[in-house]
Amino acid sequence: MAILPIYEVPHPILKQVAAPVARVDERVVRLLEDMAETMYAAPGIGLAAPQVGVSERILVTAVPVREGVSREEEADEELGSRSYLTELVNPVITEADGLCVFDEGCLSVPDMVVEVERASRIVIEALDRHGQLFSFEAHGFYAVVFQHEMDHLDGRTLVDRLSPLKRRMYLKKLKKRRRNGPGSDERPAVAGS
Repeated sequence: MAILPIYEVPHPILKQVAAPVARVDERVVRLLEDMAETMYAAPGIGLAAPQVGVSERILVTAVPVREGVSREEEADEELGSRSYLTELVNPVITEADGLCVFDEGCLSVPDMVVEVERASRIVIEALDRHGQLFSFEAHGFYAVVFQHEMDHLDGRTLVDRLSPLKRRMYLKKLKKRRRNGPGSDERPAVAGS
């Protein structure tokens, strides 16, 4: 397994709609494993393939799915636990209802937290690492995590949720930070570096 570079805004791959995976094969399984290793190292609780430079509909999260349901429980360990790994290939939200609001951060949008309104309950269908179709229901914050990562598959980041003025200010600040430190708009920056 390898730790992959995490691409940051405004890299163009983060604006692309990711392509469906035609077949879950060894390459896809290796990518799932590398993405999980990268997510844990960052550290983060979710990572989509476009964030590591692969424009395919693949994501991993560190939130549990138990018996077809993903919801917070009192006995849950700290978020990001390796025992909570969920891998999704070609995920689709088939149902969504309710509303909730959470402050969200993102490995591809450093130093930014945005208040986002999302569905509080969703049902997702996806393929697993064996190419088998499965579905599950997600609630509350865990539903938010899956929706956030699925936004990446559709070419959306938290920056897209800012007003035009705040977006320009943030991108200007980010460009200045990169000019004065590691990373640039031309190449990915590794989270945490």
